[in-house]
Amino acid sequence: LHDFKGKWVVLYFYPKDGTSGCTIEAHNFQRDQATYDQKNAVIVGVSVDSADSHKEFCAKQGLTFKLLADTGTTVSRQYGSLTNLLLVKISARNTFLISPDGKIAKVWQSVSPSKHSAEVLATISQLAK
Repeated sequence: LHDFKGKWVVLYFYPKDGTSGCTIEAHNFQRDQATYDQKNAVIVGVSVDSADSHKEFCAKQGLTFKLLADTGTTVSRQYGSLTNLLLVKISARNTFLISPDGKIAKVWQSVSPSKHSAEVLATISQLAK
């Protein structure tokens, strides 16, 4: 994340590539990509899926922002965003807004995929004043 110093970073965790909620959330972030660019913000998605899974998900859904493969669950665990789905560990649907100076400015837990991008953009607008 140090590569993004000086920018807002939307670090969003999601359960699984290709599932309905995750696809809706990703589409909305992609739809709003130009607005994030205008607000000096980057989007980074994180799940425990593999890099190959992310590559396929990005290609199929037309995603241009970065997805991180947290197959070892380290990043999800560090951000308190690791949960269980039956016997499998997955990333919980949480988002961290990191300010241009590298501090966590806002945390959302168990977000609504369909409304979340709008919430994040509104918060960036409010905090950037």
